[in-house]
Amino acid sequence: MPDRYANRRLITSLDPVRDHQRIMRLSSGYEFPWDYVRALEFALFKTYCVPSISGLLAKTGEFERRAQKRYDDTALLMAELVDHGYDSPRGKEALRVVNRLHGRYGIANDDMKYVLSTFVYEPIDWLARYGWRPLTDQERLAAFHFYRAVGARMAIRDVPDGYEEFRSFKQAYEERHFVYSDTNCRIGEYTVDLFCSWYPAPRAATSRAVLALLDDRMIKAFGFTAPPTWLGTVARQALRLRARVVKHLPPRTTPRLTNDPRNRTYPGYPTGYQPSDLGAP
Repeated sequence: MPDRYANRRLITSLDPVRDHQRIMRLSSGYEFPWDYVRALEFALFKTYCVPSISGLLAKTGEFERRAQKRYDDTALLMAELVDHGYDSPRGKEALRVVNRLHGRYGIANDDMKYVLSTFVYEPIDWLARYGWRPLTDQERLAAFHFYRAVGARMAIRDVPDGYEEFRSFKQAYEERHFVYSDTNCRIGEYTVDLFCSWYPAPRAATSRAVLALLDDRMIKAFGFTAPPTWLGTVARQALRLRARVVKHLPPRTTPRLTNDPRNRTYPGYPTGYQPSDLGAP
């Protein structure tokens, strides 16, 4: 009988500073691949509540014209860093692409730092609510050290040295910058349309289910109409039910990272592709 908790025991034996890349690969690729993808989808969605971020996306027109490609580019570039390591040849190539894309625009350091913080804490918070098992301290700290190292390679300044300090920055930033703007609403609607395109259910039903998982501050920043409270309760209960089922499944034996077949822009990735093929030309 496969041991469902073998990876957890391995992770708890590792050091979250020295071994953060290995822990991230085990946690996101083997233990919680579906949850990490969903959490990072909502992490990116959350950043569009900031007018300076949504305004830049609206100005480039990338999200309006190529929302699926932009989503796949971001997901695969981040997966490259986790799958191969940020200092591996593919990881370095992925970072060059990320830095080239961001270097075209005068993006404020705090905006970059905030987006980085969502990659750390949104999956942690998602898994606290919907994971099939609790995250270990090693997994939480490894995520912090992993993305702090990525931030350093993106020349993001003043990332706090401590886990709690970085979380406090994220919370304070959201309190200051989550305000309604027309570009928030526009990019938010494109994002909801993208999410709805992935499922066969009618858009009206899917969009309401998506909005049911947003908090009140996000609803207000996007200018969306809040769905009924009962729908959020049902959606959250469904995710917790899924977690109880997943808990009894056999452990994954191959990682789900760059090889995720749900990427729609680059069929068969990574076969036949390099990280330099990703992103706007």
